[in-house]
Amino acid sequence: MTTPSVVGIGNAVMDVISPTDEARLAALGVQKGIMQLIERERSEYLMAAQADDHGPGRAQARLVPGGSVANTLAGIGALGLRTSFIGRVANDALGLSYAEQTEAAGTVFVNPPVAGDQLPTSRSIILVTPDGERSMNTYLGISAELGPDDVNPSVFQGAGWLFLEGYLFDKPAGKEAFLKAARCCHAAGGQAGIALSDPFCVDRHREDFRRLVAGPMDYVIGNVHEWTALYQSDDLEAVLAQASADCGTVICTRSGEDAILIRDGLRVTAPVDRVVPVDATGAGDQFAAGLIFGLASGLPLEVAGRMGCIAASEVIGHVGPRPERDLRHDFRAAGLI
Repeated sequence: MTTPSVVGIGNAVMDVISPTDEARLAALGVQKGIMQLIERERSEYLMAAQADDHGPGRAQARLVPGGSVANTLAGIGALGLRTSFIGRVANDALGLSYAEQTEAAGTVFVNPPVAGDQLPTSRSIILVTPDGERSMNTYLGISAELGPDDVNPSVFQGAGWLFLEGYLFDKPAGKEAFLKAARCCHAAGGQAGIALSDPFCVDRHREDFRRLVAGPMDYVIGNVHEWTALYQSDDLEAVLAQASADCGTVICTRSGEDAILIRDGLRVTAPVDRVVPVDATGAGDQFAAGLIFGLASGLPLEVAGRMGCIAASEVIGHVGPRPERDLRHDFRAAGLI
């Protein structure tokens, strides 16, 4: 049997992570504990300030490839499936490192870094205070310029699954890239899906998202806030009924409560593992990783959902958005494989 393969499309964002303190945050004008989008000039200022921050015993910044779908692919790859990532980085130090580290971790980085006078590689400058709070300053850079020319149909040969990131839906070129990728995936006999990613993104592009969900998407993952934003109703049951009428497989996560999964009218739930979170970053990304691994492996919907919940539980138990232990051991312990 051929091992299933998953292709992902998303923002290629290098996480630049370094320790700092409260006084330094205040001096830099960074609001503690939030993620904010910043412009290029601000990102360059923070990068330079971060490089100059040599407090007593303070470690240098770590460069860690990130981005929502990239984190999901890392989780899927760690579970044993083949993965490929379509994203844009520049031919600069961060971009070259991003591509190299992605390949070294086992995910094919499909498109070479873009040379020439382009926008720089996207980065999230993450300042971590001693209490573990992460203050994230994200400049989207070149990754937000991904378009249909970046999608090569040959990538989908033998790939059973496609996973898209709602964050990239903000620009017309990103929408065109998604539609082209879905066509390529279906032509190769695969399943295409998307994470809604963010209720504000859904609000900005509601009608386009609705057409996507009711059209080329075979599965859609969202949380309560994203689904209710999509259908403009606080009645979750009515929203899920509409969603399942539009799309074959609908997954709704509910923070701290059982996930709801509906496929072709069959509804199941997957219990969450309630743990005290150390760092909630990556919970949704790794839920998607466990879920897609289960679906791609041909396991029942309820089992795939349970895998997603276990993966999310693991990642919120430590700092960082990617798994740190072999989740297959957890799946075996739960009787899932």
